[in-house]
Formats: sequence, C-alpha cells, structure tokens
Amino acid sequence: MGAGTEPDGSSRSDEEWERFLRESVAGAADAPKEPSARAREVAKRLRAEPDRGPEGWRSYTPARPKRRTGWYGAGLLASLVLLVVALAPGRVVDLFAGDDSESPAEAAQRPTMDEPFRGSPAAGWASGAAGITVPKAGAVGWMSAAEVERALARSRDFLVASGLDRGVLRGERPEKAIALINPRQKDVQELLHTAFRTPSEKNDPLLLFSRFQPSRTHLVGDVVKTRGRLTYREGERGALQVTADVTFVYPVTRADAGGDDEIVRTIVRRELVLSWDDPDKVITEPGTFSIVSHKYDMTNGGCGAPTGYFTPPFGTDRRADEAGTEVDPYDRSAPVGRGESSGDECRRATRS
Repeated sequence: MGAGTEPDGSSRSDEEWERFLRESVAGAADAPKEPSARAREVAKRLRAEPDRGPEGWRSYTPARPKRRTGWYGAGLLASLVLLVVALAPGRVVDLFAGDDSESPAEAAQRPTMDEPFRGSPAAGWASGAAGITVPKAGAVGWMSAAEVERALARSRDFLVASGLDRGVLRGERPEKAIALINPRQKDVQELLHTAFRTPSEKNDPLLLFSRFQPSRTHLVGDVVKTRGRLTYREGERGALQVTADVTFVYPVTRADAGGDDEIVRTIVRRELVLSWDDPDKVITEPGTFSIVSHKYDMTNGGCGAPTGYFTPPFGTDRRADEAGTEVDPYDRSAPVGRGESSGDECRRATRS
C-alpha cells in the first residue's frame, strides 16, 4: 500500500495525519511504529512552522503544575515524625501521651538490678582498678624508674582503697588508704581526725573517700565502673608528683526499697595531686605520700549539709536536685571544678 493509504484504498487528509502524529508524540497506543513518507513530510512541515497548527488547534505554554498540598504536606509530616523518632524516641510519646508516659525505648534503657549500668555511657567502661590507666615509669628526680613504678602502683592502690573498697563504700573507716598518707602532714591529719566524727564542709571525709550510709543506701552488684588515668612529673625539691584524675560510677538503691527497683547512679570525679617526697629533704615516712591538692565533682550524691556520706536522691527527693547546676558527669574534657571548700552546691546530671 502507498503512503497515507488506508487498507480499504482511501486516503487520509493532511489534517488527519497531523493529528495522528501529535497523538503518537503524546504516547497514543495505536501510533504507527514506522510513519509513511507522507507522514514524514507533514512532520517536517510542522517542525518548520511550530506555531502553526491545524484549524481549531492553538499553541500554548503549559500551566504551572498544581501543588499537591494534601499528599505532599502529609508526606512531609510523616518524614518529620520519623526523624523525631530516630533522634528522640521518648519525645514522640510525650507529644501524644503526656509527660508521664515512657516509651519502649526509654524503658529499654532503664537500669535494672542485673544491669545497673544499662543506658549509661559507663556501661562500656572498665570495672574497678582496670579503668585506671597507669603510665610507663621512668626515672624522675630522686627516684629511679623502678621506684617510680612502685610509687605509681601505690598511688593507684590509694584510689582503690579510697573509692572502690567494698567496706569503705559501706561506711567503714578507710584504714588501708589512710596508711598510705604521710602521717607527718599536719593539715591532712587534722582532717582525718575530725571528718569521720563531726563532718563539716572543711573536714568532710567525702573530700578523699567515697562512702554510703548502709542504713539508707545499698550498692547494686559488685561492680563500680571507672575511667581515668595517672600522670607524673618532677615536683618541688625533686619529688615525684603524681596526678590522678578518675571518674567513679556507683549504682545504688534504697536500703528499704522492698519491691522497688529504683536505681540511681552516683557519679564522682576526683582529682588528686600526690607528692612522693625525698626523705632527705622532707619529713615523711617510707612508702607514704603527701597530698598536694584534692578536689572532686559529684552528681546524684545529695545536697545540703555534710553528713560524711553520699546521699543519693530517690523518688520525690530527686526534685531537690533539679534546681542545681546542669552538668554532664561523663564529660571529662573540662577540668574538675569542685575544690576543698566548695560548699553544698547541687549538680544535676544531664546523663546519669
């Protein structure tokens, strides 16, 4: 058959072919796959005169697409909700169920008697003395490398005896730790003489030792998480000066908790500067050090007048801490802020 000829022999008009071609461009299902010579000739003429169309047609600029406000808005809202769920799952429940609700994600992070560090950065920390890093020893001042190594080991022994010993944590007198302190250091001996009998802001055993009152607070499990290190340098008169910067995390519960499994983590970061003095230049006892300085930061350990014990807040008592200074107790990038006479300032943990 010739170009432009129907199966019955009739011919299509130019206008029909033009319409046929335009429908083909638009995706018509019955468009011919191989246009005839006549069709190609009409298409060529249309390209040469793009503004001209057959009678009844007009060229136009497509209108601006309508905004799909309904589905687009709903999709955006859904995306935002998914983002909030990913970043702060607990907030989603707060939005729809009220402030007293707890999301499954929050419940999964709550500490338990079997997992007292769950939901805490300390969950990944080392336990006990293993979390206190001791550097390689070298000769310093009046000490040989071997003597420095022994002094570093005894410095860590003091941290264990003062902050990890189970008896001391239950309120017993820290005899092993005290035995490592120079008995000729008058100011420290005065602190030790009065602190355990009549604790005060100036003479408080918590300045050096971690203690909980057993009638009020029980430790949960046998593990205390730690992170910190010892460093050393040469001090005055050729002494070995050791600095300890260690954070301790103590999970505790009420002594009379009964069926209540509320667990609070008391977090204490201590900085101690110890001087292992040359006995030829300073009056001291062999195997003991003098305390150059001591300071600590504490959260969830109670507020108010010194009692000689940490007093973690439980239940409604935790509201008293909400007015305190907000801190991240796991952030070790800033210096320890609490000194020997820092008062009873409360510190509220952003993460506990």
